[in-house]
Amino acid sequence: MAHIQTIKARQVFDSRGYPTVEAEVSLVGGGWGRFITTSGASVGKKEALELRDGDKAFFLGKGVLRALSHIEQEIARALLGHSFSSIQDLDARLIELDGTPNKSRLGANAILSVSGAFFHALANQQKCPLYASAPHQGPFLMPMPLVNVINGGAHANNGLDIQEFMIVPLGANNFRLAMRMVAETFYALKAILQNKGFSTAVGDEGGFAPTLSRNEDALSLLQEAVFKAGYTPGKDIAFALDVAANELFDETKNSYRLNGELLDGRAMLDWYKDLAARFPICSIEDPFSEDDTKWFSAMTKEMGSATQIVGDDLFVTNTNYIRAGIENHWANAVLVKINQIGTISEAISATKLTMSAGLGAIISHRSGDTEDTTIADLAVLTGAGQIKTGSMSRSERVAKYNRLLRIEEELAGNAQFNKNIGGF
Repeated sequence: MAHIQTIKARQVFDSRGYPTVEAEVSLVGGGWGRFITTSGASVGKKEALELRDGDKAFFLGKGVLRALSHIEQEIARALLGHSFSSIQDLDARLIELDGTPNKSRLGANAILSVSGAFFHALANQQKCPLYASAPHQGPFLMPMPLVNVINGGAHANNGLDIQEFMIVPLGANNFRLAMRMVAETFYALKAILQNKGFSTAVGDEGGFAPTLSRNEDALSLLQEAVFKAGYTPGKDIAFALDVAANELFDETKNSYRLNGELLDGRAMLDWYKDLAARFPICSIEDPFSEDDTKWFSAMTKEMGSATQIVGDDLFVTNTNYIRAGIENHWANAVLVKINQIGTISEAISATKLTMSAGLGAIISHRSGDTEDTTIADLAVLTGAGQIKTGSMSRSERVAKYNRLLRIEEELAGNAQFNKNIGGF
């Protein structure tokens, strides 16, 4: 049993300079943890609610003083002096205390910061690394990184519709080599952009944000960069997309705006199939809007044997939506973002449900992230096998990769590296 001694909360900053919530929890007899919440730019309407102050005279309404107040008053009163047997036990109390389906009363950012801090405090009390704080059988699984190298959509103001163009180092046999391959391709891409006269400024997640006329042009640049780095597209390095199609969907016309045109669901799916025939694309995330389950299912049926079809806004890390997706074959992979659901234990449950059904699981950051590296440990703890945490620039992104490098070193021969992505 872990007996909570103190809870502290403060307003800190995320990678966009917006306020966010940091909490610290200490336990009687030793054990201390800290956690910082993150924030997304492309947000699904079914996500747990991030509580902001709304006062335009204070951080343009982005302040989190209300969330801090909930931690220091109501949450502290409910938890201080009480004992909890596990992260599931504590999270159940927080969920009960809030009493709403989407954590809108206390705020998911208030609840998650305490959940995350307690998660760290438990591991600290056990004197074990976070990734090893749950029972585990057999070797640990190091995740394959999906690394965002070109930003578009809501993450960059450059005219690209697709939000993320990622590279996936399928030819690597360990995490260390995977990151070398990614970094060398990133350097090559930068040199190509400079030589072609494009900007090498970066977007929210650290990827380059060149102004390009068509989305296909970004994939052509990636292909050129892979060759320049000395690798073979499709064999050594494949590509992944996060379309974030909620941002492209025009409800009045029931169509998607892409490359300056309006496309219906059938035309969008045909465009994805053409892309996958021209480029080594192993994963496509949110190819349709979150309510367009008809075309998610069609894409999974028509492309799912060779391509990972990932639901993000479709599932929002919620086991209820994931179960529906499993039953109706909406997708063959799930993106897991802990702030979408609002507690550590629910994110772990979502990952376990996904994997138990044979679907791929990807532990993910948010575009407004922080130096907190919890998701790196979470990817190893759950054995998810994939992680998506941004590019090879911006320290809040690289911090997660560095954490995984240290974990792989600590595990030495007790770790395998996941190479199973889509049909590649």
